Amino acid sequence: MSRIPVCLTIGGSDSCGGAGIQADLRVFQAFGVSGCSATTALTAQNPEQVSRIEAVSLAQLDAEIHALFDYYDVKVVKTGMLLYAEHVALVSALLQQLHGGVLVVDPVMISSSGKTLLDAGGVDALIHGLLPQATLITPNLDEASILLGEPVDDPLAAAKALTEMLNCSVLLKGGHGAGGELLDILHDSEGVITQFPHPRQAWSRAQSHGTGCRLASAVAAGVSLGMSLQAAVKEAVEQLQSSKI
Repeated sequence: MSRIPVCLTIGGSDSCGGAGIQADLRVFQAFGVSGCSATTALTAQNPEQVSRIEAVSLAQLDAEIHALFDYYDVKVVKTGMLLYAEHVALVSALLQQLHGGVLVVDPVMISSSGKTLLDAGGVDALIHGLLPQATLITPNLDEASILLGEPVDDPLAAAKALTEMLNCSVLLKGGHGAGGELLDILHDSEGVITQFPHPRQAWSRAQSHGTGCRLASAVAAGVSLGMSLQAAVKEAVEQLQSSKI
């Protein structure tokens, strides 16, 4: 029998379990892959608000990542909330040293309730340190605007610009768009564009909390199982839209 692939999520702990590493680990389990985690920050939150964030020490984060790579053959790494520039720099350096596989970066910057989850220095460290290592990044429209330094008026053009800027595949999530039909756009590193339209779901705040985390971790899990990037994104979008993850 083939070995079960290992996926590592590096991100924040969500006390209500809807997002962050808790959500990622549930998605990994649903896809039948082995999940492990390294924690960047602890949060006190519910689907309505983030009331407190406490960063994990760099020494602890360093130790967690080393412990995992010392033992496991990590197939895919997915990153989420990294909080501060120092955490981004540490994660970037360790992954460059330890990880030769697929890297999915969800550039988490602002919570759905409006809380800042990545400082200004962290954005710069992300662009210059972590994103150049990425296989795929999964920004929403607001995050894409921050990365590009300008508003996103044309999502297709924005996805293409990010791919050219970062030299990696981009899944531009359309959940923050207007209208009844939303569009996720995959622009891969070879220039192939695949569109995933879907209706806006009448989800509660609790149901919509963490959807970006779950989509990115589902793609990571699919790729670890040997799916192509296009197939993994298609499966992830379908699973999310059907509320199976």
